Amino acid sequence: MIPPISGVHALGSGASIGSIGSVGSPSAVGEASKTGSASFGSALSSAVNSLEQTQNTASTAAQGLATGTISDPTTAVTAVENASLTMDVASQIQNKLISAETTMFQLQV
Repeated sequence: MIPPISGVHALGSGASIGSIGSVGSPSAVGEASKTGSASFGSALSSAVNSLEQTQNTASTAAQGLATGTISDPTTAVTAVENASLTMDVASQIQNKLISAETTMFQLQV
């Protein structure tokens, strides 16, 4: 049996790798709709900010790997892959929103 993967070491002081679930997660949108105080715009803004933070973390990790300040290359690879997957999710959400908008404009009243 293969042993489970242990936690990934931090990238440095103050840097962390965010989770994919934080970008457009259904739980975050669900919580916003339950309280009624947060709008779709604020949920979307929060998701974009999370995406930007993940991209910045990946950029910092890649620069650290290139300059040799990160001793464990798996942390840099994990950060870059996490950013890539997060961008893919954001791209798919954008495609779904555009498709929904197109469908709405094609409806006849």
